[in-house]
Amino acid sequence: MLLSIPDVLSLDDVRNVRTLLDQGVWRDGRATAGGQAIHAKQNEQLRTDSDAAQAAQEQVLQALQRSALFFSAALPNRIFPPQFNRYSGDTNTYGDHVDGAVMHTARTGDKVRSDVSCTLFLTDPADYEGGELVIQDTYGTQRVKLPAGHMVLYPSTSVHRVEPVTLGARVSCFFWVQSMVRSDEQRRLLFDMDMNLLRLRQQGENPMTVGLTGTYHNLLRMWAEV
Repeated sequence: MLLSIPDVLSLDDVRNVRTLLDQGVWRDGRATAGGQAIHAKQNEQLRTDSDAAQAAQEQVLQALQRSALFFSAALPNRIFPPQFNRYSGDTNTYGDHVDGAVMHTARTGDKVRSDVSCTLFLTDPADYEGGELVIQDTYGTQRVKLPAGHMVLYPSTSVHRVEPVTLGARVSCFFWVQSMVRSDEQRRLLFDMDMNLLRLRQQGENPMTVGLTGTYHNLLRMWAEV
């Protein structure tokens, strides 16, 4: 499932995060790339060992906790600490690649299985040219370039790339989710049911919504790993 989630961060939140990122230290993104990705990755990545970087991470995590749509779509069990990257100048692209299956946090030693990949845009599309996130999967090829504060999530099994940024700079946050429900197909079914239940509840609670809500939770109970 590929899903765009609007307004994860408000414009004020985006400005606050960008101010924190300006206080951090950027380095060659290849320093954190795996064996396959290192040949495709040409960007900069923020070091996350500073107070400013960790404050930016915390602001993103707090915003995710407020997003009911994110929770319904990703059903998060664990979230890899948000990372930040920048595409501009000579470090302006990331070729076709697939995200690693298990992400390792150097600072804490924690490991997160990558079920869902997430990109949270921190730059308005009018401020740069190019830089589309291109995602290939069974649903076809999608080109994603969202307003600042909006986020896209998609299966981590997808081949994807970032097109060259030819003018300006593209700054974004990215992270991975280990879902309570490993299967993308099962997550999609649960998400569709949850969204339709939300619409039905807007018409008032009745025995059918109660019964379908029970079915949703029984399916989640059957499939969830916690």
